[in-house]
Amino acid sequence: MTNKIIKGYSQKRPITLRANTLKTNIDYIKNFFNNLGFKYKEVSWYTDALIMEGISIDQIKNLEIYKNGEIYLQSLSSMIPPIILSPKENENILDMASAPGGKATQMLALSSNKAFITACEKNKIRAERLKYNINLQSANRINVMVKDSRTLDDFLSFDKILLDAPCSGSGTININDSKLEKYFTEDLVNRSTKIQFNLLKKAINLLRPGHEMVYSTCSILSKENEEILQYFINSNKVEIVPIDLSQFSNIDILPVNIDGTLCICPSDLYEGFFVAKLRKI
Repeated sequence: MTNKIIKGYSQKRPITLRANTLKTNIDYIKNFFNNLGFKYKEVSWYTDALIMEGISIDQIKNLEIYKNGEIYLQSLSSMIPPIILSPKENENILDMASAPGGKATQMLALSSNKAFITACEKNKIRAERLKYNINLQSANRINVMVKDSRTLDDFLSFDKILLDAPCSGSGTININDSKLEKYFTEDLVNRSTKIQFNLLKKAINLLRPGHEMVYSTCSILSKENEEILQYFINSNKVEIVPIDLSQFSNIDILPVNIDGTLCICPSDLYEGFFVAKLRKI
């Protein structure tokens, strides 16, 4: 398993994107690429996603469909948490660490532009990028709050919450980076876990009883994932809603310490990623 992870770290992944169905549809995007002679593969678990073949990022960014927000560049792994959360019409949804906005705009698209989304981002520069992407994609039912989600008032409540928590990035390591040992440290992991714990604590406070949230990270370390979840499970705050792994049957996954959660192995197509669905008791 270790060798498999290390091999995944060394892979160069192709460009992946999704059609922004707030503005267009996947058939239009496919036809656009077909007319240009661009090759792509479909994604079995998400009809709006494409894997581009032999295309550079500059080629994509020069296209009109990129410049006008009809497509959004996004890793396959990061498309999975919104799908598992399954946003619906008229739901009041919180995205706790939203920038640059890929998951927030995806959630709105998944709700057929009928959910209400609050997108939080504490960093002012990143929040501006978030607003830019939201406007470009015509995601006008997303309200941006330039605020640390941990300081949100507890009188607020939400039908669903996406907490894609800041993390060490252990699932996205570039093993060929000569500076890896400088920035990927035990201290980084420890600082990340403290932030994750407090964000999850706040998320549970803000989630309506009986409702569901998704916790995700781009880390494959149990310390940042299952160990944090287990504290709140043991405290009878939340329970696991098992993820249907059959829809992701063609993705290499890693063993997990909590049944019903998903840990994606780094590979030639996927970043290492952890996803769990929780229900507030």
